[in-house]
Amino acid sequence: MKKIYHLGTCDTCKRILKELQPLEGFNLQDIKTEGITPSQLEAMHALTGNYEVLFSKRARLYKERNLAAKALSETDYKDLILEHYTFLKRPVVIVHDKIFIGNSKKEVAAAKETIHS
Repeated sequence: MKKIYHLGTCDTCKRILKELQPLEGFNLQDIKTEGITPSQLEAMHALTGNYEVLFSKRARLYKERNLAAKALSETDYKDLILEHYTFLKRPVVIVHDKIFIGNSKKEVAAAKETIHS
């Protein structure tokens, strides 16, 4: 599977997608217009073994709901990601059995190397 979950309105995601070009054979999913399904999230979890690494603690709703003050479980992370797209750390790049999560320079560079190798 070659897939990228991104947010079409996010300038950072747009920049990273441009940096990763060419993306031949990739399925791009804008998570705002096409929500993440439970089976898609399960597939991501199978590659990470952990929902927390898929969860964005920088999301506006994370701050608004004061979730930092709560002890969130793996089930909480899963449910929150499924509840609202903003809780997925993005972009998520999947290349066969490898997953790259977020926009750190290290993750983007590793994704780029894997895509173009």
